[in-house]
Amino acid sequence: MSLTKKADYFSVYQRGKIWKGDLVRVKALPTGLSSSRYGLSVSKKVGNAVTRNRVKRLLREIMRLQMIKPGWDIVFIVQAEAADADYHQLKNSVTKLLAQAQLLIDNDKTINPRFD
Repeated sequence: MSLTKKADYFSVYQRGKIWKGDLVRVKALPTGLSSSRYGLSVSKKVGNAVTRNRVKRLLREIMRLQMIKPGWDIVFIVQAEAADADYHQLKNSVTKLLAQAQLLIDNDKTINPRFD
């Protein structure tokens, strides 16, 4: 599920906690909802429209495969360095930040249970 309203982004920016990485920054705010939502912030500093859309597509795919704890609003703020990153670099950066923020569901398996 994704963040769509400006007010939701604003509340995460104002009250959320931030974790910084090389390619992406993560701001997260607990909401108490039954599911987690995320949004992407990709400024023109990242590159032209083609580059920004490529980075957004990659991040959406990375988030589709993540097992996130319910009840969080998460905003990914993309850094300019992400324009040159490939899928695996972005995935490693996002996964590392989500693990630091303790937003990933702890799973003994390394396999995604959606595909079992």
